[in-house]
Amino acid sequence: MNVREAIEKRRSIRAYEAKDIEPEKLARVLEAAHLAPSARNRQDWKFIIVKDPKIKEKLATIARNQKFIAEAPVVIVACGIDCDYIMSCGQPAYTVDVSIAMSYITLQAVEEGLGTCWIGAFKEEEVKELLGIPKDVRIVGMLPLGYPLEVPPPKPRKPLSQIIVEDRWS
Repeated sequence: MNVREAIEKRRSIRAYEAKDIEPEKLARVLEAAHLAPSARNRQDWKFIIVKDPKIKEKLATIARNQKFIAEAPVVIVACGIDCDYIMSCGQPAYTVDVSIAMSYITLQAVEEGLGTCWIGAFKEEEVKELLGIPKDVRIVGMLPLGYPLEVPPPKPRKPLSQIIVEDRWS
């Protein structure tokens, strides 16, 4: 599979098989995050790999009762560590850097035959308390990870002509 194929096959998976992820596959998925670029190569991130069923159940509840989160054999909680660093463009580096790493995880998961679903609907303070995450750390997102039980069809995309302009905003 090439990158284009992984991009085309990626879906938000909301149903997972009751099947563990092989350690070597999980290692490759996590290595993808490790290799992701970051502002000034700071790598100011931490990824919490949650496998405990009780903790996953609590995460699902905190995330608007999205029960499929607890069905996944693994939930990756992606955190930015140094949230004060602002890039010269004015954007906080942690949101960009952790999002890139999460995208790398997502595409590697597709390559491995696994599925993910980017979760942004959660109560951050409750997740922090549950997982012992320090107050100054920010959670960018959570990714349930596992073998898809079902794969939804692709969603419609806007035509390129609506999202691409050349040289100047028009």
